[in-house]
Amino acid sequence: MAPLLDNIFWNTLNGTHAHLATGTDAARRYAPGFSPIVGFPDPQRPDFAALLPFCEPGERFYCDAWSGPAPAGWRIEAESTMVRMIWDGLMPERDEAPDAIQLDASHAGQALALALLTRPGPFGPRTIELGEYFGYFEGDRLVAMAGERMAAPGLHEISGVCTHPDHQGRGYARRLMLKLIRRQLLRGETPFLHVMRANEAAHGLYLRMGFRDYCETVVRVVTPDARYVP
Repeated sequence: MAPLLDNIFWNTLNGTHAHLATGTDAARRYAPGFSPIVGFPDPQRPDFAALLPFCEPGERFYCDAWSGPAPAGWRIEAESTMVRMIWDGLMPERDEAPDAIQLDASHAGQALALALLTRPGPFGPRTIELGEYFGYFEGDRLVAMAGERMAAPGLHEISGVCTHPDHQGRGYARRLMLKLIRRQLLRGETPFLHVMRANEAAHGLYLRMGFRDYCETVVRVVTPDARYVP
């Protein structure tokens, strides 16, 4: 399990989610509309030249583990570090969010709007198709959600966890996460997630819930340079 988690971007895009990705044996990305994430067989030596034909100028992608200089044809727009965490707790005794609504394609617009407002991480208009997503509504308005994104045999990521600023402090995110954790464990999967190192509040919550730190890695946002001529 550990080697799969070490390079989970690639092991998802070239494995479980290969049918939702595009690229070559040297570089892959989620297809347009899904989360803008890229992966490489060796993330510390990424082949961006192999990825470039599958990208459009102006697209922004997230990649991890790589800290070298910007390759030809690309710009680095942001750099930080994130903590990859893996579940180390017990099975939740019950469904903590039995009243949550399972999201489907009809909710995609609201899910994207909530993600753009709260910035839980890379999110696209089709991200909720990557796994199960559940949410809480106030009337017809989506105010909190959590779901699944990357996956490899025996592993499933919890992602897209966010709550509208006007509805925070009600425990929505924690309850939705525990619902997903329970469902994953019952399927024989180990939950994992990513949290930015600077987000100390969320990191502390996840530790208290039962996650443990697996590793800390560089995360970068890169974009093809429209001025580049090979």
